[in-house]
Amino acid sequence: MAEPRTTLLLKIITVLWVIWGVVHALAGVLTISQVAPASIAGIADAVDPAVFHDSYHAATDALINQHGFNLLWIGVFTMVGGVFIWRGSETWLLFTGLVGGLTDIGYFVFMDLGGFVHFMPGTVMTLVSASAIVLSAVAYFGGRRASAADH
Repeated sequence: MAEPRTTLLLKIITVLWVIWGVVHALAGVLTISQVAPASIAGIADAVDPAVFHDSYHAATDALINQHGFNLLWIGVFTMVGGVFIWRGSETWLLFTGLVGGLTDIGYFVFMDLGGFVHFMPGTVMTLVSASAIVLSAVAYFGGRRASAADH
């Protein structure tokens, strides 16, 4: 997977995953650092924040904090994955795509299709991860094809 075109693709994929990771890690920190109503209003940004004004049971705060923790580690994971993708790791190409991609499938199904979020930043981040996944497939299979042609 070392031809120049593939190397450029890996660098683009890295940038996409690092951007995606930074946004999600930051979202995780913000989610954990706020009380549940504010966190939910921040995530479901297309919903009138006034509907989230009440305080919630402590278990709800814990659940939202767990979600924030997941956003944080998933964001960090994809940033680390980006470093290894930059270096040409096929393993990290796969796992970063799986972690980031599966995270965004849930977001798309439950938040985007539910109409609870604005296009920016949420849907844009889904498009970023989808682009990284498509480019990963192109880099992987294009590199495999070039490698097979050399033999």
